[in-house]
Amino acid sequence: MGHSRFKEKMIHGLFFLNGLVAVIVLVGIFALLVTKSISAFREISLSQFLFSANWNPTATFVAPSYGIWSMIVSTFMVSLGALCIALPLGIGTAAYLSDVASARVREIVKPIVEILAGIPSVVIGFLGIVLVGPVIAKVFHTTNGLNALNGSILLAVMALPTIISLSEDALKSVPKSFEEASLALGATKWQTLVRVKIPAALSGIIAASMLGMGRAIGETMTVLMATGCALEMPKSFLDSVLTMTSTIAIELGEVPYNTTHYYALFAIGLVLFIITFVINMISDIILHRYEKVIK
Repeated sequence: MGHSRFKEKMIHGLFFLNGLVAVIVLVGIFALLVTKSISAFREISLSQFLFSANWNPTATFVAPSYGIWSMIVSTFMVSLGALCIALPLGIGTAAYLSDVASARVREIVKPIVEILAGIPSVVIGFLGIVLVGPVIAKVFHTTNGLNALNGSILLAVMALPTIISLSEDALKSVPKSFEEASLALGATKWQTLVRVKIPAALSGIIAASMLGMGRAIGETMTVLMATGCALEMPKSFLDSVLTMTSTIAIELGEVPYNTTHYYALFAIGLVLFIITFVINMISDIILHRYEKVIK
């Protein structure tokens, strides 16, 4: 008895230690970004940094400028475009797996979805350059296919596993009595799925969508390779764009240390960290409320 209790305490302590390490790492990253960003904001106005679209930190004949508004717009444009593509596909696939597919089909499709989550982002980006880009250029008669639409399509593919898995869990968590009551009242299986189960699982599906969006916002290599990296305010999805992650990846390796430009890149990282943290926090709150409603 004493040995079992000791083992249980050891396991509890190990899990607590793992959680504590994760929190410490997260706080450490946030503290590093804040510390470095403060050095940037001593030289840069916060309003200019967030709401100016002029980013030219290496200017020589004029004063350097550090405005990231076009990057913020580009990041949200690509991410929301990805969400518009991934959401119907993800919810449709989740509904198919939870209510329509046979056990045999589910055994085949589920591993494929999980494998999709494990494909390296550089491979997705390469496919965007050699496969998706030429198709976009041909269909829309553009000079090249490296634009926001290309990035949205690729990020949608990368967000699909998250949306499918969590949406399927949400649909499976809907009480069986909901489905039985609907069928007993004469509704078809399709009507029950669309009008009963999906609305009942809507909070979980929204949380899954926001986590998928957080995944898209934080992606670097795919958008770096497939969006053209043009530093300008985008007017449509056929324009080349430069996201916040791409800017950090391109410039951080070349910028001189301890300069305003160097610290400004950390400030971009801080903005990105806050955006993704807020999105994940909101999705977590929605998911917890959904679980309470189900219980």
